[in-house]
Amino acid sequence: MADMDYKAIADELAGEIEAGRLRPGERLPPQREFAYRRGIAASTAARVYAALMRKGLVTGEVGRGTYVRSTTALAGPALSEPGAAPIDLELNFPMLAGQAPELARSLAGLMRPDRLAQALRPIGAAGTPAARDLAARFLARGGWKPRPESLLFTGNGRQAIAAVLSAVAAPGTRVGVEALTYPVLISIATRLGIELIAIDMDGFGMRPDALAAAHRGRPLKAICLQPFLHNPLGVSMTLARRQEIAVFLEAQGVIAIEDAIYAFLVDDAPLAALAADHVVVVDSLSKRLAPGLTLGFISAPPNRMSGIANALRAGAWGPAGVPFAAAMQWIADGTAARLATAKRADAGYRQELARAALAGLSMQADVRAYHLWLELPDHWRAGAYVAAASRLGISIVPASAFAVDQGFAPNAVRLALASPAPAELSRALVVLAELALSSPTERDVG
Repeated sequence: MADMDYKAIADELAGEIEAGRLRPGERLPPQREFAYRRGIAASTAARVYAALMRKGLVTGEVGRGTYVRSTTALAGPALSEPGAAPIDLELNFPMLAGQAPELARSLAGLMRPDRLAQALRPIGAAGTPAARDLAARFLARGGWKPRPESLLFTGNGRQAIAAVLSAVAAPGTRVGVEALTYPVLISIATRLGIELIAIDMDGFGMRPDALAAAHRGRPLKAICLQPFLHNPLGVSMTLARRQEIAVFLEAQGVIAIEDAIYAFLVDDAPLAALAADHVVVVDSLSKRLAPGLTLGFISAPPNRMSGIANALRAGAWGPAGVPFAAAMQWIADGTAARLATAKRADAGYRQELARAALAGLSMQADVRAYHLWLELPDHWRAGAYVAAASRLGISIVPASAFAVDQGFAPNAVRLALASPAPAELSRALVVLAELALSSPTERDVG
Protein backbone atom coordinates (compact mmCIF):
# COMPACT_ATOMS: atom_id res chain seq x y z
CA MET A 1 0.00 0.00 0.00
CA ALA A 2 1.37 3.41 -0.93
CA ASP A 3 2.58 5.53 1.97
CA MET A 4 0.25 8.36 0.96
CA ASP A 5 -2.76 6.13 1.73
CA TYR A 6 -2.31 6.84 5.44
CA LYS A 7 -4.90 9.62 5.07
CA ALA A 8 -7.54 7.18 3.85
CA ILE A 9 -6.84 4.82 6.75
CA ALA A 10 -6.96 7.70 9.24
CA ASP A 11 -10.30 8.84 7.78
CA GLU A 12 -11.64 5.30 8.08
CA LEU A 13 -10.68 5.09 11.76
CA ALA A 14 -12.07 8.58 12.38
CA GLY A 15 -15.39 7.39 10.96
CA GLU A 16 -15.40 4.39 13.29
CA ILE A 17 -14.73 6.66 16.27
CA GLU A 18 -17.44 9.14 15.32
CA ALA A 19 -19.91 6.29 14.70
CA GLY A 20 -19.18 4.83 18.13
CA ARG A 21 -17.69 1.57 16.88
CA LEU A 22 -14.44 2.59 18.54
CA ARG A 23 -15.52 3.78 21.97
CA PRO A 24 -14.01 6.39 24.34
CA GLY A 25 -11.21 4.82 26.32
CA GLU A 26 -10.69 1.94 23.89
CA ARG A 27 -7.04 1.11 23.27
CA LEU A 28 -5.79 0.99 19.70
CA PRO A 29 -3.30 -1.75 18.80
CA PRO A 30 0.41 -0.92 19.11
CA GLN A 31 1.60 0.70 15.91
CA ARG A 32 3.69 -2.28 14.79
CA GLU A 33 0.77 -4.65 15.35
CA PHE A 34 -1.57 -2.27 13.50
CA ALA A 35 0.90 -2.14 10.59
CA TYR A 36 1.08 -5.95 10.47
CA ARG A 37 -2.71 -6.33 10.51
CA ARG A 38 -3.16 -3.79 7.73
CA GLY A 39 -0.20 -4.93 5.67
CA ILE A 40 1.35 -1.47 5.72
CA ALA A 41 4.75 -0.08 6.65
CA ALA A 42 5.41 0.84 10.27
CA SER A 43 6.08 4.41 9.14
CA THR A 44 2.62 4.54 7.54
CA ALA A 45 1.00 3.30 10.75
CA ALA A 46 2.85 6.04 12.67
CA ARG A 47 1.46 8.65 10.28
CA VAL A 48 -2.09 7.26 10.72
CA TYR A 49 -1.84 7.56 14.50
CA ALA A 50 -0.30 11.02 14.26
CA ALA A 51 -3.16 12.17 12.01
CA LEU A 52 -5.74 10.91 14.52
CA MET A 53 -3.92 12.77 17.31
CA ARG A 54 -3.93 16.00 15.28
CA LYS A 55 -7.68 15.64 14.84
CA GLY A 56 -8.06 15.23 18.61
CA LEU A 57 -9.64 11.79 18.21
CA VAL A 58 -7.04 9.81 20.14
CA THR A 59 -4.47 10.47 22.81
CA GLY A 60 -1.18 8.72 23.53
CA GLU A 61 -0.14 7.89 27.08
CA VAL A 62 3.52 7.29 27.87
CA GLY A 63 4.15 3.58 28.35
CA ARG A 64 0.45 2.75 27.97
CA GLY A 65 -0.47 3.13 24.32
CA THR A 66 -2.97 5.08 22.23
CA TYR A 67 -6.59 5.50 23.32
CA VAL A 68 -9.78 6.89 21.79
CA ARG A 69 -10.73 10.23 23.29
CA SER A 70 -14.17 11.25 24.45
CA THR A 71 -16.12 12.74 21.55
CA THR A 72 -17.56 15.32 23.95
CA ALA A 73 -14.20 17.12 23.89
CA LEU A 74 -13.87 17.47 20.12
CA ALA A 75 -15.85 20.63 19.37
CA GLY A 76 -13.07 23.09 20.23
CA PRO A 77 -10.23 23.82 22.61
CA ALA A 78 -10.90 22.98 26.22
CA LEU A 79 -11.68 25.82 28.62
CA SER A 80 -12.77 28.11 25.77
CA GLU A 81 -16.50 28.07 26.57
CA PRO A 82 -18.72 26.82 29.41
CA GLY A 83 -19.54 23.12 29.27
CA ALA A 84 -23.05 21.71 28.94
CA ALA A 85 -23.01 19.54 32.09
CA PRO A 86 -25.03 20.83 35.07
CA ILE A 87 -22.01 20.72 37.43
CA ASP A 88 -19.02 22.59 36.00
CA LEU A 89 -15.63 21.33 37.19
CA GLU A 90 -14.13 22.34 33.85
CA LEU A 91 -13.97 26.14 34.03
CA ASN A 92 -12.42 27.92 37.01
CA PHE A 93 -14.27 31.17 37.71
CA PRO A 94 -14.67 31.75 41.46
CA MET A 95 -17.73 33.79 42.40
CA LEU A 96 -18.31 34.28 46.12
CA ALA A 97 -21.70 34.48 47.79
CA GLY A 98 -22.50 38.16 48.26
CA GLN A 99 -19.96 39.22 45.65
CA ALA A 100 -22.48 40.69 43.21
CA PRO A 101 -24.09 43.10 45.72
CA GLU A 102 -20.65 44.34 46.81
CA LEU A 103 -19.62 44.97 43.20
CA ALA A 104 -22.94 46.70 42.53
CA ARG A 105 -22.52 49.06 45.50
CA SER A 106 -19.06 49.95 44.31
CA LEU A 107 -20.37 50.81 40.83
CA ALA A 108 -23.17 53.08 42.00
CA GLY A 109 -21.17 56.24 41.31
CA LEU A 110 -20.30 55.07 37.80
CA MET A 111 -23.99 55.14 36.89
CA ARG A 112 -24.10 58.95 37.17
CA PRO A 113 -24.69 60.36 33.68
CA ASP A 114 -21.46 62.41 33.65
CA ARG A 115 -19.26 59.47 34.68
CA LEU A 116 -21.04 57.02 32.39
CA ALA A 117 -20.69 59.41 29.47
CA GLN A 118 -16.94 59.49 30.08
CA ALA A 119 -16.80 55.68 30.32
CA LEU A 120 -18.66 55.30 27.02
CA ARG A 121 -15.84 57.01 25.16
CA PRO A 122 -13.08 54.91 23.55
CA ILE A 123 -9.99 54.18 25.61
CA GLY A 124 -6.53 53.36 24.30
CA ALA A 125 -4.40 50.36 25.26
CA ALA A 126 -2.27 52.58 27.50
CA GLY A 127 -5.31 53.75 29.49
CA THR A 128 -4.58 56.91 31.45
CA PRO A 129 -1.62 57.86 33.68
CA ALA A 130 -3.88 57.67 36.75
CA ALA A 131 -5.11 54.20 35.75
CA ARG A 132 -1.55 52.96 35.19
CA ASP A 133 -0.49 54.21 38.64
CA LEU A 134 -3.51 52.53 40.22
CA ALA A 135 -2.97 49.24 38.38
CA ALA A 136 0.74 49.19 39.22
CA ARG A 137 -0.03 49.38 42.94
CA PHE A 138 -2.76 46.76 42.62
CA LEU A 139 -0.57 44.23 40.78
CA ALA A 140 2.39 44.59 43.16
CA ARG A 141 3.34 41.50 45.20
CA GLY A 142 6.32 40.02 46.98
CA GLY A 143 8.25 43.29 46.90
CA TRP A 144 7.78 43.62 43.12
CA LYS A 145 5.81 46.44 41.56
CA PRO A 146 5.46 47.00 37.81
CA ARG A 147 6.49 50.39 36.52
CA PRO A 148 3.33 52.35 35.60
CA GLU A 149 4.85 53.27 32.24
CA SER A 150 5.30 49.54 31.50
CA LEU A 151 1.56 48.80 31.64
CA LEU A 152 -0.92 48.18 28.84
CA PHE A 153 -4.57 47.14 29.12
CA THR A 154 -6.59 44.56 27.18
CA GLY A 155 -10.14 43.30 27.20
CA ASN A 156 -9.17 40.11 29.06
CA GLY A 157 -6.29 37.78 29.85
CA ARG A 158 -6.64 35.71 26.69
CA GLN A 159 -6.32 38.82 24.58
CA ALA A 160 -3.21 39.76 26.55
CA ILE A 161 -1.64 36.37 25.77
CA ALA A 162 -2.58 36.60 22.09
CA ALA A 163 -1.21 40.13 21.73
CA VAL A 164 2.09 39.38 23.43
CA LEU A 165 2.61 36.12 21.52
CA SER A 166 1.92 37.80 18.18
CA ALA A 167 4.30 40.63 19.07
CA VAL A 168 7.27 38.55 20.25
CA ALA A 169 7.09 35.49 17.96
CA ALA A 170 6.57 35.53 14.20
CA PRO A 171 4.81 32.66 12.39
CA GLY A 172 7.09 29.64 12.12
CA THR A 173 9.22 30.52 15.14
CA ARG A 174 9.61 28.24 18.16
CA VAL A 175 8.22 29.07 21.59
CA GLY A 176 8.95 26.86 24.59
CA VAL A 177 6.08 26.04 26.94
CA GLU A 178 5.51 23.69 29.85
CA ALA A 179 4.73 20.19 28.54
CA LEU A 180 1.26 20.58 30.07
CA THR A 181 -0.17 24.06 29.60
CA TYR A 182 -3.28 26.21 29.20
CA PRO A 183 -5.31 24.77 26.26
CA VAL A 184 -6.30 28.21 24.96
CA LEU A 185 -2.60 29.10 24.70
CA ILE A 186 -2.13 26.05 22.46
CA SER A 187 -5.06 27.19 20.32
CA ILE A 188 -3.78 30.78 20.08
CA ALA A 189 -0.29 29.64 19.07
CA THR A 190 -1.73 27.34 16.42
CA ARG A 191 -3.78 30.19 14.94
CA LEU A 192 -0.69 32.41 14.88
CA GLY A 193 1.41 29.72 13.16
CA ILE A 194 3.80 29.48 16.12
CA GLU A 195 5.48 26.15 16.87
CA LEU A 196 5.15 25.24 20.54
CA ILE A 197 7.97 23.18 22.02
CA ALA A 198 7.08 21.10 25.07
CA ILE A 199 9.59 21.59 27.90
CA ASP A 200 9.70 18.85 30.53
CA MET A 201 8.56 19.66 34.06
CA ASP A 202 9.16 18.39 37.56
CA GLY A 203 7.62 19.18 40.94
CA PHE A 204 8.79 22.80 40.67
CA GLY A 205 7.63 23.59 37.14
CA MET A 206 9.62 23.99 33.94
CA ARG A 207 13.04 22.32 34.19
CA PRO A 208 15.96 24.65 33.37
CA ASP A 209 18.08 21.81 31.95
CA ALA A 210 15.26 20.77 29.59
CA LEU A 211 14.79 24.41 28.58
CA ALA A 212 18.49 24.82 27.81
CA ALA A 213 18.54 21.57 25.81
CA ALA A 214 15.55 22.65 23.71
CA HIS A 215 17.22 26.01 23.00
CA ARG A 216 20.50 24.35 21.99
CA GLY A 217 18.69 22.09 19.54
CA ARG A 218 17.21 25.07 17.71
CA PRO A 219 16.90 28.51 19.30
CA LEU A 220 13.66 29.44 20.98
CA LYS A 221 12.17 32.85 20.26
CA ALA A 222 10.38 32.99 23.60
CA ILE A 223 8.98 30.88 26.41
CA CYS A 224 5.55 30.91 28.06
CA LEU A 225 5.23 29.69 31.62
CA GLN A 226 3.14 29.83 34.79
CA PRO A 227 5.54 30.06 37.75
CA PHE A 228 2.79 29.93 40.40
CA LEU A 229 -0.12 27.50 40.83
CA HIS A 230 0.52 26.07 37.40
CA ASN A 231 -2.53 25.14 35.37
CA PRO A 232 -3.23 22.19 35.43
CA LEU A 233 -0.68 20.70 37.85
CA GLY A 234 -0.84 23.32 40.60
CA VAL A 235 2.94 23.32 41.17
CA SER A 236 4.89 26.51 41.94
CA MET A 237 8.49 27.49 41.31
CA THR A 238 10.82 28.02 44.23
CA LEU A 239 12.97 31.15 44.33
CA ALA A 240 15.96 29.03 43.30
CA ARG A 241 14.09 27.71 40.25
CA ARG A 242 12.99 31.19 39.22
CA GLN A 243 16.59 32.36 39.54
CA GLU A 244 17.77 29.55 37.25
CA ILE A 245 15.17 30.49 34.63
CA ALA A 246 16.11 34.17 34.94
CA VAL A 247 19.79 33.37 34.36
CA PHE A 248 18.86 31.46 31.20
CA LEU A 249 16.74 34.33 29.87
CA GLU A 250 19.45 36.91 30.40
CA ALA A 251 22.27 34.72 29.07
CA GLN A 252 20.40 33.68 25.93
CA GLY A 253 18.45 36.88 25.29
CA VAL A 254 15.14 35.00 25.30
CA ILE A 255 11.89 36.74 26.28
CA ALA A 256 9.47 35.06 28.70
CA ILE A 257 5.70 35.50 28.86
CA GLU A 258 4.73 35.02 32.50
CA ASP A 259 1.08 34.04 32.95
CA ALA A 260 0.14 35.39 36.39
CA ILE A 261 -3.59 34.63 36.29
CA TYR A 262 -3.51 32.65 39.57
CA ALA A 263 -0.69 34.60 41.20
CA PHE A 264 -3.11 36.68 43.29
CA LEU A 265 -3.45 33.59 45.48
CA VAL A 266 0.24 33.67 46.50
CA ASP A 267 2.63 36.23 48.00
CA ASP A 268 5.80 35.47 46.03
CA ALA A 269 7.47 37.92 43.66
CA PRO A 270 7.12 37.05 39.96
CA LEU A 271 9.85 35.89 37.62
CA ALA A 272 9.79 39.46 36.28
CA ALA A 273 11.35 40.65 39.53
CA LEU A 274 14.51 38.68 38.65
CA ALA A 275 14.76 39.45 34.91
CA ALA A 276 12.83 42.67 34.31
CA ASP A 277 14.21 43.23 30.80
CA HIS A 278 13.33 39.71 29.65
CA VAL A 279 9.84 39.05 31.08
CA VAL A 280 6.39 40.19 30.00
CA VAL A 281 3.75 39.63 32.69
CA VAL A 282 0.14 39.00 31.65
CA ASP A 283 -2.71 39.06 34.15
CA SER A 284 -6.44 39.80 34.38
CA LEU A 285 -9.35 40.31 36.74
CA SER A 286 -11.34 37.27 35.60
CA LYS A 287 -10.33 35.12 38.59
CA ARG A 288 -10.01 37.94 41.13
CA LEU A 289 -13.43 39.35 40.24
CA ALA A 290 -15.54 37.73 37.50
CA PRO A 291 -15.29 36.74 33.85
CA GLY A 292 -18.37 38.71 32.86
CA LEU A 293 -16.75 42.11 33.39
CA THR A 294 -12.99 41.78 33.35
CA LEU A 295 -9.83 43.56 32.24
CA GLY A 296 -6.44 42.29 31.11
CA PHE A 297 -3.03 43.68 32.07
CA ILE A 298 0.36 43.53 30.36
CA SER A 299 3.59 44.64 32.03
CA ALA A 300 6.40 44.73 29.46
CA PRO A 301 10.06 45.79 29.21
CA PRO A 302 10.55 49.18 27.51
CA ASN A 303 11.91 47.68 24.28
CA ARG A 304 8.77 45.52 23.89
CA MET A 305 6.12 48.15 24.58
CA SER A 306 5.76 49.50 21.04
CA GLY A 307 5.46 46.08 19.40
CA ILE A 308 2.89 44.85 21.91
CA ALA A 309 0.86 48.06 21.67
CA ASN A 310 0.82 47.70 17.88
CA ALA A 311 -0.35 44.09 18.22
CA LEU A 312 -3.15 45.20 20.55
CA ARG A 313 -4.34 47.76 18.05
CA ALA A 314 -4.08 45.38 15.08
CA GLY A 315 -6.00 42.65 16.87
CA ALA A 316 -8.61 45.02 18.36
CA TRP A 317 -7.61 43.59 21.74
CA GLY A 318 -7.65 46.85 23.67
CA PRO A 319 -10.02 47.53 26.59
CA ALA A 320 -13.59 48.77 26.28
CA GLY A 321 -14.46 51.95 28.12
CA VAL A 322 -17.16 50.70 30.52
CA PRO A 323 -15.33 47.56 31.73
CA PHE A 324 -12.17 49.66 32.08
CA ALA A 325 -13.96 52.29 34.19
CA ALA A 326 -15.65 49.60 36.30
CA ALA A 327 -12.36 47.83 36.94
CA MET A 328 -10.62 51.04 37.95
CA GLN A 329 -13.48 51.82 40.35
CA TRP A 330 -13.23 48.38 41.99
CA ILE A 331 -9.47 48.70 42.31
CA ALA A 332 -9.56 52.27 43.60
CA ASP A 333 -12.06 51.68 46.42
CA GLY A 334 -10.48 48.40 47.55
CA THR A 335 -13.30 46.10 46.41
CA ALA A 336 -11.01 44.10 44.11
CA ALA A 337 -8.40 43.61 46.84
CA ARG A 338 -11.02 42.55 49.40
CA LEU A 339 -12.51 39.96 47.04
CA ALA A 340 -9.08 38.60 46.13
CA THR A 341 -8.28 38.13 49.82
CA ALA A 342 -11.60 36.39 50.41
CA LYS A 343 -10.95 34.08 47.48
CA ARG A 344 -7.69 32.93 49.04
CA ALA A 345 -9.68 31.59 51.98
CA ASP A 346 -12.31 30.16 49.63
CA ALA A 347 -9.71 28.27 47.59
CA GLY A 348 -8.24 26.75 50.75
CA TYR A 349 -11.66 25.63 51.95
CA ARG A 350 -12.44 23.98 48.61
CA GLN A 351 -9.11 22.13 48.70
CA GLU A 352 -10.11 20.77 52.12
CA LEU A 353 -13.38 19.51 50.64
CA ALA A 354 -11.47 17.88 47.80
CA ARG A 355 -8.99 16.12 50.08
CA ALA A 356 -11.85 14.70 52.14
CA ALA A 357 -13.89 13.54 49.15
CA LEU A 358 -10.97 12.11 47.15
CA ALA A 359 -9.11 10.46 50.04
CA GLY A 360 -7.35 7.32 48.87
CA LEU A 361 -6.97 8.48 45.27
CA SER A 362 -3.73 9.80 43.79
CA MET A 363 -3.93 13.55 43.36
CA GLN A 364 -1.63 16.55 43.16
CA ALA A 365 -2.78 19.87 44.56
CA ASP A 366 -1.56 23.04 46.20
CA VAL A 367 -3.70 24.08 49.17
CA ARG A 368 -3.79 27.63 47.75
CA ALA A 369 -5.08 26.65 44.29
CA TYR A 370 -8.55 26.52 42.79
CA HIS A 371 -7.80 23.31 40.88
CA LEU A 372 -6.23 19.89 41.35
CA TRP A 373 -4.74 17.11 39.25
CA LEU A 374 -6.32 13.68 39.68
CA GLU A 375 -4.31 10.68 38.49
CA LEU A 376 -6.67 7.90 37.48
CA PRO A 377 -6.47 4.23 38.50
CA ASP A 378 -5.09 1.88 35.84
CA HIS A 379 -8.51 0.49 34.97
CA TRP A 380 -9.67 3.90 33.68
CA ARG A 381 -8.54 5.87 30.63
CA ALA A 382 -8.92 9.63 30.92
CA GLY A 383 -11.19 9.97 27.88
CA ALA A 384 -13.56 7.28 29.10
CA TYR A 385 -13.59 8.74 32.61
CA VAL A 386 -14.46 12.22 31.28
CA ALA A 387 -17.28 10.73 29.19
CA ALA A 388 -18.63 8.77 32.15
CA ALA A 389 -18.49 11.87 34.37
CA SER A 390 -20.37 13.85 31.73
CA ARG A 391 -23.18 11.31 31.75
CA LEU A 392 -23.37 11.84 35.50
CA GLY A 393 -23.78 15.58 34.91
CA ILE A 394 -20.20 16.65 35.74
CA SER A 395 -17.87 18.30 33.23
CA ILE A 396 -14.11 17.83 33.73
CA VAL A 397 -11.03 18.10 31.50
CA PRO A 398 -8.69 15.24 30.46
CA ALA A 399 -4.92 15.61 30.57
CA SER A 400 -4.74 15.42 26.78
CA ALA A 401 -6.38 18.88 26.56
CA PHE A 402 -3.31 20.37 28.26
CA ALA A 403 -0.66 18.32 26.44
CA VAL A 404 1.44 20.18 23.90
CA ASP A 405 2.60 16.83 22.52
CA GLN A 406 -0.53 14.69 22.17
CA GLY A 407 1.59 11.54 22.23
CA PHE A 408 2.59 12.14 25.84
CA ALA A 409 -0.56 12.82 27.82
CA PRO A 410 -0.71 11.40 31.36
CA ASN A 411 -3.68 9.29 32.42
CA ALA A 412 -5.19 12.06 34.53
CA VAL A 413 -7.83 14.78 34.66
CA ARG A 414 -7.96 18.33 35.99
CA LEU A 415 -10.72 19.25 38.39
CA ALA A 416 -11.64 22.93 38.67
CA LEU A 417 -13.03 23.62 42.13
CA ALA A 418 -14.19 27.22 41.85
CA SER A 419 -17.55 27.28 40.12
CA PRO A 420 -20.08 25.15 42.11
CA ALA A 421 -21.39 26.09 45.53
CA PRO A 422 -19.37 24.26 48.22
CA ALA A 423 -22.10 21.71 49.04
CA GLU A 424 -22.60 20.91 45.36
CA LEU A 425 -18.84 20.69 44.85
CA SER A 426 -18.47 18.23 47.71
CA ARG A 427 -21.24 15.99 46.33
CA ALA A 428 -19.74 16.07 42.84
CA LEU A 429 -16.30 15.13 44.14
CA VAL A 430 -17.76 12.17 46.05
CA VAL A 431 -19.44 11.04 42.82
CA LEU A 432 -16.13 11.33 40.94
CA ALA A 433 -14.31 9.37 43.65
CA GLU A 434 -16.89 6.58 43.46
CA LEU A 435 -16.62 6.64 39.67
CA ALA A 436 -12.83 6.34 39.80
CA LEU A 437 -13.06 3.32 42.11
CA SER A 438 -15.65 1.57 39.95
CA SER A 439 -14.82 -0.24 36.71
CA PRO A 440 -15.54 1.20 33.25
CA THR A 441 -17.71 -1.81 32.40
CA GLU A 442 -19.88 -1.14 35.46
CA ARG A 443 -20.45 2.37 34.16
CA ASP A 444 -21.07 1.39 30.50
CA VAL A 445 -18.57 3.85 29.01
CA GLY A 446 -19.58 3.10 25.44
